[in-house]
Amino acid sequence: MKIDIGIPEENRNKIAEGLSVLLADTYTLYQKTHGYHWNVTGPQFNTLHTMFMTQYTELWNSIDLIAERIRALGFFAPAGYSAFSKITTIEDDTNVPKSDDMIRNLVSGNEAVIRTARSILSPADSGNDQATLDLLTQRINIHEKTAWMLRSLLE
Repeated sequence: MKIDIGIPEENRNKIAEGLSVLLADTYTLYQKTHGYHWNVTGPQFNTLHTMFMTQYTELWNSIDLIAERIRALGFFAPAGYSAFSKITTIEDDTNVPKSDDMIRNLVSGNEAVIRTARSILSPADSGNDQATLDLLTQRINIHEKTAWMLRSLLE
C-alpha cells in the first residue's frame, strides 16, 4: 500500500538511508561496549564494568527505535553483522585493548554516532519529518553526554 504520511518518497528514502547508517553505527558501538564490559581489567574494573553495562543497555534499547523508524518510513532496516559492517563508520577491534584505550575507543565511537546523527538532521528537516528529528535529537544528547562522561575518566 502506498505510504502517504506527508513526507515525499525521495525524502523518506534519504532519511532512511541515513538512519540505516545510524543503526549500523549504534549496533557496532553496542557490540564494542558489551565486549568491553566482558573483558575490562585493571584498577577501574568495577567502575568501567558497571558503566559499560549501563551504556550497552541504553544502546540495545535504542536499536529497536531506530530500526522501527526506518520501517515507519517504508523501508527495510539493515540487519546482521554483514549488512552493518558494510555501512558502519565505527571500526571493529582486532584485539582486547587496555582499559584506557577502551575508554578512548568508546569516546570515538560515540562521537562517530553523533556525527552520523547530525548528518541526518538536514534531510529530516527538509522532509518535515519531526519524528526523526526528535529521535536524532535524543540520540545526539545521549551520545554527547556519554562521550563527556567517558572523556572525564581520562583526565
